[in-house]
Amino acid sequence: MKTVTLTEFRSHASGMLTEVEHGETLLVLRHGHPIAEVCPVASAKHSQPSWKRPALRLSAKGAELSSAILEERRREGVF
Repeated sequence: MKTVTLTEFRSHASGMLTEVEHGETLLVLRHGHPIAEVCPVASAKHSQPSWKRPALRLSAKGAELSSAILEERRREGVF
């Protein structure tokens, strides 16, 4: 992460944004206090929230996973 002052950022914004495009993260300071963090946007792969992405497919050898879970619950007296 690179730290720059607000004055530096305003003077060299184009070049600094090019650095951000290449993966650099900038911390912008005003009077010595952080006011902004400029970072590359998330990749398209992770642009959707996790609940909208396809779920993992789970399976157990020899039986369907749901059948195995139900059998386990019956044995433990939960179901």
